[in-house]
Amino acid sequence: PTAGGAERINSVVRGVALGSQSYSFRDRDLDGCIEGFREVGLGECELWSDHMAPRELKGGELRKWRLETPLSLCEQVRKKFDNAGVNVHAFTYGFRREMTDAEIERGFEMAKALGVNTITSSANVSVVPRVDKYAAKYRMRVGFHGHDATDKPDEFSTPETFARAMKGASEYISVNLDIGHFTAANGDAVEYIQQHHDRIVTLHIKDRKKNHGANLPFGQGDTPIGPVLRLLRDRQWKIYANIEYEYGEETKGLDTIAEMKKCYEFCRKALES
Repeated sequence: PTAGGAERINSVVRGVALGSQSYSFRDRDLDGCIEGFREVGLGECELWSDHMAPRELKGGELRKWRLETPLSLCEQVRKKFDNAGVNVHAFTYGFRREMTDAEIERGFEMAKALGVNTITSSANVSVVPRVDKYAAKYRMRVGFHGHDATDKPDEFSTPETFARAMKGASEYISVNLDIGHFTAANGDAVEYIQQHHDRIVTLHIKDRKKNHGANLPFGQGDTPIGPVLRLLRDRQWKIYANIEYEYGEETKGLDTIAEMKKCYEFCRKALES
């Protein structure tokens, strides 16, 4: 049981910890999101910051919220997950070049208050040296998240962008590999994980087509979901494999819980085969 006393939901399959990025439940508020984890049966969560911050806040208003909201909110959120038997293992906080140092550091303070030692981040490559300073101070790993915007040199996408970020950085600068986006950017996820598994903190599991192709239901795109999961299983690499349900954007009207159950089942079957 967790400290809260709830029975921990166990979604470890053949040694691989399957969970979800809470963004998958973006159609719900925090309480609805936690209920979603319970309904699907996933016990591992990478917490999207928008499940805590009011989503209508932008720019200066969001900065103010981040800097002024008491850190006790993070502790309360953690307690809610613990009480539901769900383990929060990472916090998602976007580091952008226009941020002040105080706003960058606040991400680490929030993660610490949540009781996690990993931040995942959609960030600019150029902000990494500033983030690294705080990563070393807080001894917290930051997994940078790539998309498939290969035409934007200051966004993470290809192996080269991750290599640029890690060059000369501390060991805390890491990778949150989204295998769907990586495939859409024409990367080889299996090869990349084999080469850099020691620097990967979490994976985002989704299915996309190559050449910037669409998000699709699991098994219909070009992303090697099965081979990636079996690689983690066979090598016993302790990397969280977090489902990120995104194909609903293309096919409105799908039921999030039903689709998440399908995604989870797909991953389970891949690991049990």
